[in-house]
Amino acid sequence: MGKSTRGLLAGICGVALAVVGTAPVHGAAPAAHGDGGPRQPAWETKSSGSDARFRGLAAVSRSTAWVAGTKGTVLLTRDGGRRWRDVSPPGAGALEFRDVEAFDGRRAVVLAIGEGEASRVFRTEDAGATWTESFRNTDPKAFYDCLTFFDTRRGIALGDPVDGKFRILATDDGGRRWRVLPSAGMPAALPGEAAFAASGQCVVGADARAGSHAWFATGGGATSRVFHSADRGRTWTVTDTPLPAGDPARGVFGLAFRDRAHGLAVGGDYRAGQPSARAAAVSGDGGTTWTPSGRPPAAYRSGVAWLPHSRSAALAVGPTGSEFTRDAGRTWRAFDPGSYDTVDCAPDRGCWAAGEKGRIARLARPGRGPGPAALRKAVPAGRTPAAGRSSSRGTP
Repeated sequence: MGKSTRGLLAGICGVALAVVGTAPVHGAAPAAHGDGGPRQPAWETKSSGSDARFRGLAAVSRSTAWVAGTKGTVLLTRDGGRRWRDVSPPGAGALEFRDVEAFDGRRAVVLAIGEGEASRVFRTEDAGATWTESFRNTDPKAFYDCLTFFDTRRGIALGDPVDGKFRILATDDGGRRWRVLPSAGMPAALPGEAAFAASGQCVVGADARAGSHAWFATGGGATSRVFHSADRGRTWTVTDTPLPAGDPARGVFGLAFRDRAHGLAVGGDYRAGQPSARAAAVSGDGGTTWTPSGRPPAAYRSGVAWLPHSRSAALAVGPTGSEFTRDAGRTWRAFDPGSYDTVDCAPDRGCWAAGEKGRIARLARPGRGPGPAALRKAVPAGRTPAAGRSSSRGTP
């Protein structure tokens, strides 16, 4: 999208912030479910001490997580969110961090988005005590949105179309050096098509067993689409999805794959008050085909994550609430009205969410909190929140 479109989207996002506001969050009690998923999940809020908006999130474990957001802010916790350390790169205050990928509590890579040189990548190996800028975009036509790693060495970053094709940046040394991959294996972009830098989930991989597979999501064009690569970003195929399209504010905003076959897509129309009747879809064939959820989330959602060790449980979040599924995305049920932009789960089932005004939460353990009765009170039956806001290219 051009600069004028990005400016329009930024204005829309600002209006949506005023309309939607921030709902209170209620901690509570997931009870154990047979397939490793929660019967009634609930968020426990954590005080971050920041007012940044966090769209980048990396869950390392129940005790360790990284968040990255506005004003060049990067925070790290190692004690389950009781304390957050500001480990922001020096001099990064003017940058918009939209994604963070962490290998552990010491090593992480963060992505800043924007026109030209505003798109940058930083890396730390000492828990944020020092940072190295490992990439700075010098192409004024390029704009990077999100990144993912296949393992501790190999990763890719997704950029919006340049000369009619999406751009892929690649590393094979843990993010120390990056190179632009040839575009010959990339299908042509649709007019107006772009990725959304809304949750750090516009490009994703799967688990370690699917280490060469990646997917990225788009919107803004006549159809919302998902691209798939089986060779770490060198060649791609593309398919349409049933999520809303045909407008710069509509499309697929977040993806999650639990293996090389089973995927979830969430999105919609991020503008406040706009309906998102088909805000989620599922795939059982690696993204070749997508089926709309029979009972989708109530409104636009920007983040989605599978619960580890489960074949059917997942979480979705957005500015107007959170949902969970126990049937692999076929039906979604609301459990919290709070505003979150992104969600991520660690292998030890430590799931985290983050969003505007410094909001960070961790999924409660089974048996804690006021339980399902309070949950029902927090999310009244029949509640249909207004569509939320996110961002594609540009700064909301």
